[in-house]
Amino acid sequence: MSLSSPDISRMKRDLAALVAINTENPPGREREAAELISAMLSEIGFDMTLSEYAPGRTNVIGRLENGAGPCFAFNTHIDVVPAGEGWQQDPFTLTERDGRLYGRGACDAKGPLIAMIEAMRWLAANRNDWSGTLMAIFVADEEVASEGAKFYVREAPAHIDFVVIGEPTSNTTYSAHKGSLRPLVRVHGVTAHSGTPELGENAIFRAAQLLDLVEETHQHTVRCRCHPLVGNASLTVTRINGGHADNVLPGVCELLLDRRMVPGEDEDAVKQEIQDLLQLAHDKFGVRSEIITFKPTTGGATETDSDDPIVLAGVEACAAQGNPEPGPFGFQGGCDLVHFRSLGTKGVIIGPGSLAVAHKPDEFISIDEFIAGSKIYCDVALKMLKR
Repeated sequence: MSLSSPDISRMKRDLAALVAINTENPPGREREAAELISAMLSEIGFDMTLSEYAPGRTNVIGRLENGAGPCFAFNTHIDVVPAGEGWQQDPFTLTERDGRLYGRGACDAKGPLIAMIEAMRWLAANRNDWSGTLMAIFVADEEVASEGAKFYVREAPAHIDFVVIGEPTSNTTYSAHKGSLRPLVRVHGVTAHSGTPELGENAIFRAAQLLDLVEETHQHTVRCRCHPLVGNASLTVTRINGGHADNVLPGVCELLLDRRMVPGEDEDAVKQEIQDLLQLAHDKFGVRSEIITFKPTTGGATETDSDDPIVLAGVEACAAQGNPEPGPFGFQGGCDLVHFRSLGTKGVIIGPGSLAVAHKPDEFISIDEFIAGSKIYCDVALKMLKR
């Protein structure tokens, strides 16, 4: 037995209340939403903790113990990307239209969060059907640098056996995701009057020589590293900034590189490869450059084996809700699964809503997917917490 008929009226009310709380990141301000979520879970018997890693930046941790057995956690994030312009309605007022619920965070990831809470309501009310510990770990800051999840992991929590990460996957199972590194590289030149460029060294020209090597490295080395679920690794440039006056030869040019890693790549080894690339540019062209910082990202790449019980449970539960392609697949981007995997936790990424509309104006979640998502979450938990 499992959740057969979620209370969709309650789910809509809960999602409307959560969407109405602006948690745009930056700056985040998740505290008010965290308090609302904590109240919802307290009502059904969870022991709750609000964990603040910076002013207003708050994680919600709930725990429900129900006898001997494994520890199973639901995780997703409370923050959303900035609403931006182009909406047909107020992004912070949940709007129902044509079988869809519109609002910032409707699918990424307040919709999955509310679907998880609905599943937890059923589990809390039907404790004879499962045994173990059920946790809710809803975190801040996933959209920028996963500081909430990183903080949770640093706090050395109790062991968690299994986790389901709530992200919009159209109710399919993802068991792997890419990781990212973003080194900010400073290329040095020598300033001079632009009328006598031979008296200086143009940092932008030097940066162009380095970028040729970046493209060559991507084409001939990095993209050849391929993973069956997430595809190939990549190296590119996403920002460039150089020069300080119209008539002065630029003495500095800064490049932001974006390196996407696939499961199996070691982050320290990738950092060394980037450093080696800068050295090659120096040896070959005399380019003087340095990495001045690594900008914060969600984190590294990870995967859970496709034949692991949590992956099989996710695929089976998604298929049971009529999904003809239940997975497992791989995320092109990153998410918080990698941080739970660092604890030894095995997990998958599942959620109602489509990535195709996440981060865009008029973000929405299908009501049918919203309902099915709560059933999937309940079924996966029951499979992993079976008596």
